[in-house]
Parts: sequence; C-alpha cells; structure tokens
Amino acid sequence: MLYPRQRKLTPKHLKVNKKQMNTLLKFFTLAFFSTIFFVKNGFTQAKNIDSFKIQITLKPLQNQTIYLASYYGTSNIIIDSCVLDNNSIGYFKGDKKLIGGIYIIVNSSYKMLFDIIIGTDQYFSIAGDTLRKNLPIVKGSRDNDLFKIFNDNRATFEKEVIAVSSNLAAAKTAQDSIKIKAAIKAKSNDFLKYKEDFIQKNAGSLMVTLLNANSLPDVPEIPMNPITKNADSSYPYQYVKNHFWDNVNFADIRLLRTPFFERKIDDYFKKYISPEADSIIPEVKFMLLSARTSTEMYAYLLIKFTNKYLQPAYMGQDKVFVTLFNEFYLKGDTTILDLKSRKSIIDRGYFLMLNQINQNAAPLDLVDSLGKIISLYNIKSKFVFVAFWSPSCGHCKDEIPVLDSLYKQKWSNLGVKVYSILSDENLLPELKNFINDKKLSQDWYYTYETKAMQNAVTKSGEMPFRQAYDFTQTPVFYLLDANKKIIAKRLSLHQFDDLISRKSK
Repeated sequence: MLYPRQRKLTPKHLKVNKKQMNTLLKFFTLAFFSTIFFVKNGFTQAKNIDSFKIQITLKPLQNQTIYLASYYGTSNIIIDSCVLDNNSIGYFKGDKKLIGGIYIIVNSSYKMLFDIIIGTDQYFSIAGDTLRKNLPIVKGSRDNDLFKIFNDNRATFEKEVIAVSSNLAAAKTAQDSIKIKAAIKAKSNDFLKYKEDFIQKNAGSLMVTLLNANSLPDVPEIPMNPITKNADSSYPYQYVKNHFWDNVNFADIRLLRTPFFERKIDDYFKKYISPEADSIIPEVKFMLLSARTSTEMYAYLLIKFTNKYLQPAYMGQDKVFVTLFNEFYLKGDTTILDLKSRKSIIDRGYFLMLNQINQNAAPLDLVDSLGKIISLYNIKSKFVFVAFWSPSCGHCKDEIPVLDSLYKQKWSNLGVKVYSILSDENLLPELKNFINDKKLSQDWYYTYETKAMQNAVTKSGEMPFRQAYDFTQTPVFYLLDANKKIIAKRLSLHQFDDLISRKSK
C-alpha cells in the first residue's frame, strides 16, 4: 500500500528524463546494463484535456524548488519541478498527460515527502505541511479520494484487530483463547468483505487496479486430502502460486510507475519458482508474451530479465539468457538497443550457446608440449576437469596449485582427469617453469593451440574453442562426465570438489 515518504534521496537516486514517459523506450541501453533517463524542463501552460496541471501548497516552504517524481521499476525519475511562491504555492504542469501511476513529491534537498496517485484526473490540487506527518489533502482527484477512503478504513480495521489481539495474552482459559482468536478472524473477514465491496464498487479506477496488482490471493479454506483424510499442507503455497498474477495485466505500463511491481516480480521468483533454469524459463516467457502489446513494458521486462540472467546468481541460470537470445533477440528484439548494447548481447549469446549445463562439450583437439594431438573425446575417465589458464595470470597462480592439491589428494582416485589448456602459445616457457616450480602433477594433459591451428580454424569458418567454452578470461573451469557432457562450470574449486565427491557416491 501507499504511505507517506520520508526517505532522503541524493541526485543519483533520481533518474532524469528529457522525453515524455511514453518515449522512454528510445533510451533503453545496456552497458551491463543500466537504463538512462533525462529530465524535461520548461513545460508550457496546459489548456487542453491532454495536458496536466497540479496546484501544490506545501507549507511552510517558500521560494523553494520542489519536484514531481515518478517511480519507475527500482528507479525514481524526476518528471517536473516548480518554485513555491511566498504563499507556498506552486504548479506542476505540462502539455501532455502523465502516465498514470504513483508519483512522489520531493523537496529541494531530494527528500521524498509523500506519494500521490495520478490517474485520469490530472487537474487537481494538493495541500500539505512538511511539519506534520499526516497525509496531504488532495482535491479533484477521484483516485486519491479512493486511496484516502480505503486507507482510513483499513487503519480502523487494523486498530480493532490490535485491540482484540491484546486480550489474547491475558486469556486465562483455552476457551477464552478460542473466543479471542475467533473474534480476530471475524475482524479479518470483515476487512476482506469490505475490500471486495470496495473493489466491486470502484472497478476500473486506477486505485483498484493498483490495489489488485499489489495484493496476494486470499487463500480459501484448505481442503481435506480424500486419501489421507488430512488437510493438504501444500495447498496454500500452490494456490497463491497459481493465482499470483490473476489481477495483473502485464501490458499496463502504469504498473511500472509503482514501488511494488518489480518487487512483486522478484518475490515471485524468489518464493514460488524453483531456481532451476527450466522452471524459470516458462515464467519469463509468459510475462514477456503477456506484455508484448505494450512496447514499453515489454522492453522493460526483457531488459530486466536479460540483466538478471546474463550474470546469474546460480550456475546454469544463464540458460534463461540463452533462451531470451534465441527466442527474442535473434527474432528482431535487439532493435530496442543501441549499437554497442546490441553487439554485447549478440556476442554473449553466441559465446554461451554451446556450453550450457547438460550439453555435450565442444570437441578439443589441441597439442601438448611434444606436439602430440590430445583429443578430449579420446580421454577415458569418469570425469574430465577442463581448465583454461595462464601462468602469468595472478588468480591462476593461486588457483592452479589448489587444483593440483585436490587432484593429488582426492580426484585422481575418484576417476578425474585434468585437461589443461594454455591461454597463449607464447607462454610455453612460463608454463614449463610454473609446472616445475609448483611441482604440478605430470598426469595432467597440458595442451595449447598453435598459431597454425588457430589460422586453420579462422580460415575454415569453424567456431573457435574459446567461443565454444566462453573462454574470455582466466581461469575458466568445467567439469565433464564420462560422455563429455557438461556437469558444472565456473564454480569455485571447493564447490567442484564437493560436487565430484557427491557424484562419486
């Protein structure tokens, strides 16, 4: 719900915008990957129904600049500014209507003072006082009237529930406790009934749209399992999950101008969706396809999911990005990006396509220090640990001895073979010195790509192994099974060790 705002913002918190909100799409850009907005100045006097004009009286402020800002996902965007006169009065106005949503009044020190709703009525007045904590008085806006009515009634119900609940601690008998709990439940049911009536009477208003979108489903009484004759404990979870988005229209761009919409998406994936990529993908596709009729919402969600799963929190979730790349970006949706961002997306997509978990690893046919070709697929072992590294890499100097220690102490006895790949042929002398100095195992396959091999691959047009394994930095580690299927990638060595131990059992 909406509450008075008292959070202090610095200018960096307030994204700014020189275009109207419905043209923000032009400024979506990925630089791993942030959205940029610019501030609009010089609104002209509004005279038609497509304009907006909001009078604000904000005592005791005088001759100060204040701002009208909007929520936008996780950002706050300055939309307009005005200077309060000697009577603490100013005007926000523009020649184009604002997109509906929740907006914020911000003072000259960038402190968020309070929220207001901007719906279809965009000629109204606000009267507030920064020295008082009560909400401002808004006149001429039905949605703000509804907001006040609903919140006032909700506050009354909450006070009544608290008053009844306070008697629970003093209950002397079990029967007293049962009566008090029944009274609490009755009060809660009264509020739910009030809420349902409020929504029905005010259907179509922005206030009701936001109220529905921000609410979780009310779980009905838990049914009994016909077989066990017990209540189904998983029913509330499944019911909420299945009805989580019942009252949300993903094509409604007004939801972007709220503080809760993006948080609701994040909560859904955190609490109700398994972190495996195959569970996430259908949910992401559902949201994107549902939002497709709204260019702005669609672009916002596509970029949000791209950011999230391009560098995911869990191994294997980059498959979500690969799906976005294959099913959306490759079908033309890179047009929402600038040239630099488009190249970044395409490059990353092609680098990740061939190294997904449970895919067969790309062939490796490189040479060792004696000039002998070592084929990855000819190695017979329960596991193959592929290590791309460089003796000149500082991180590698720490990691490779740890890898060697794990191999000697445990992995070699668990059927692990190490296929080591030198990052650059010119580093061969350093490699030999490093092997000798660190007394690395002689059982590893130490390989590299010759310049002649590299030139041959370039000439033939084949995919370089560096791309197939997303080898753009050192070190990079993969764990393959006996059939050379990718089990894991880009974990810490200790995570690999735990995984190998568990797989071996």
